[in-house]
Amino acid sequence: MNVYLGIDVGTSGTKVLAISADGKILGAGLGEYPCYAPRPLWSEQNPDDWWNAVVRVVPQVLEKANIKGSDVKGIGLSGQMHGSVFLDKNDAVIRPAILWNDQRTAKECAEIEEAVGGREQLIKLVANPAMSGFTAPKILWLRNNEPENFDKVAKILLPKDEIRRRLTGEYVSDVSDASGTLLLDVAGRRWSKETLSALGLDESTLPTVCESEDVVGRLTQSAADALGLTTDCVVVGGAGDCAAGAIGVGIVRSGALSTSLGTSGVAFVHSDEVRYDPLGRVHTFCHAVRGKWHMMGVTLSAAGSLQWFRNALCGELRERADAAGQDVYALLGDEAAQTPIGADGLFFLPYLSGERTPHADPNARGSFVGLTLAHTRGHVVRSIMEGVVFSLREAIEIFRGLDVPVAEIRATGGGAKSPFWRQIQADAFNARVVTPNSEEGPAFGVALLATVGGGEYANIQEACDATISSVSELQPNPEAKCFYDKAFPVYQKLYRSLKDDFKTISELA
Repeated sequence: MNVYLGIDVGTSGTKVLAISADGKILGAGLGEYPCYAPRPLWSEQNPDDWWNAVVRVVPQVLEKANIKGSDVKGIGLSGQMHGSVFLDKNDAVIRPAILWNDQRTAKECAEIEEAVGGREQLIKLVANPAMSGFTAPKILWLRNNEPENFDKVAKILLPKDEIRRRLTGEYVSDVSDASGTLLLDVAGRRWSKETLSALGLDESTLPTVCESEDVVGRLTQSAADALGLTTDCVVVGGAGDCAAGAIGVGIVRSGALSTSLGTSGVAFVHSDEVRYDPLGRVHTFCHAVRGKWHMMGVTLSAAGSLQWFRNALCGELRERADAAGQDVYALLGDEAAQTPIGADGLFFLPYLSGERTPHADPNARGSFVGLTLAHTRGHVVRSIMEGVVFSLREAIEIFRGLDVPVAEIRATGGGAKSPFWRQIQADAFNARVVTPNSEEGPAFGVALLATVGGGEYANIQEACDATISSVSELQPNPEAKCFYDKAFPVYQKLYRSLKDDFKTISELA
């Protein structure tokens, strides 16, 4: 039996997933490690911790699942995007990796936009505006603040690509992950020479870019020995975690969009053509599907908004649910389902952590608008669910406005376990909502990419068709769709009305 591994280098830990060629899960394991914040707004990790987790967990997964090392024919890599691993000429790590959630680079973001001729020009060059989480600002920060370290830099790799280097000895990144550096010509799927020149950066320090299903190397003997595998095992390009997660639920053709309702919320849509928002409200990256792209919008507090409400204001209900062996979220959902659509005029703005799409406003604050004495806990819960869906609809409306079709929603994440919340999505998005049979995350997506590299399938579309199916489907309710079409512009106007007040409030806090 041929076996394929997906390795996802996450922020809290590295997940290893073993699958058969037909997509059956054979085994899984997780190796955790710390994240460091040596100063306010900083977030760093030691790349050795990632590698040690891989070396520890891969043999554990093989042993638990009774898999022989010689059976593993391919590995796909995914991981946290935007991070920066700085290597010297001897491949030694120069300093801790600076992560996606590090916020030290506001000055460098402004420097980048000025260097290339403004925000609009930067979007034309790399399809995205400068954001503090991206890789390019981190490189400039190193040059501005640690010049002695910058002078040592021979290669700059993304987190998963540092693991690839230790597996194969190759300096390679795939186009989906490289899109998040702010240095890739996303339309051309190659490094942007114009951007690199404007920033005074050397392309030779960057890895070669490839498509996600391309075979880019084989395990070295030392890596094979460390993992209990063989040098016959190939390694494919892989993908950044968002694209890999989308592959794992089958977002590989035009019209398909996934929503993820975790702590944050993500709307991710496949696009056959490169499209970008001139205002930079949504991200445009290369997809992990050969020659295709994706667009993505992010809500910072999605299911996290409902979790906040549960934790902060539902103590008594939680105690009763625990005593009865019930799920408190299911109870809250039942209460919400008993209230009228629109929660009798109650709106919720899910800006508990500021917002990303479409406002990119760290000063935004969560708000309930329209509360009356008639409102119950069920109304409040329903307004939270509807507000989160409206926040994702803002991204979806931008996609549609750029002629990217949205015909089917694949709902994932903890919030998608609620049929009621999935129905709100179907109604508010006016699209059928399906639940996929697998939700193993990015590790599953890159394991599928590895099956393509191993010759099991001709391409990733064929691999997804063979392994991913729908287990349930919801259609939009015409009456509810009509109501949400009327309520959505009101929701949008509330942010515009409160924007200046949010800034004032943030200065008072």
